[in-house]
Amino acid sequence: MEKNEITLSFDSEKMEALVFYLKKENTTVQKKMDEALRLFYEQTVPEPLREYLDAKSAPARPKRPSRPSQPKPDAPRQTSALTNQGKEDTV
Repeated sequence: MEKNEITLSFDSEKMEALVFYLKKENTTVQKKMDEALRLFYEQTVPEPLREYLDAKSAPARPKRPSRPSQPKPDAPRQTSALTNQGKEDTV
């Protein structure tokens, strides 16, 4: 989806103070404005329209190629611990 640029005017001294304090929070004016604009958008634009626009702008997923079916390996056979069962001991 194409992006638009927004230009705002703000007092330079206030901007310097804002940048200074946001730096202490490990964030930037850009990040905070992006977050504020996203919240403003979500509060203003009805959810069905947002969902429609999200679906419209989502890239189409390519179909995954089907995997060739492989025969399942046989389950390992269990051998009886009593292999001589049924044989009589002769002395």
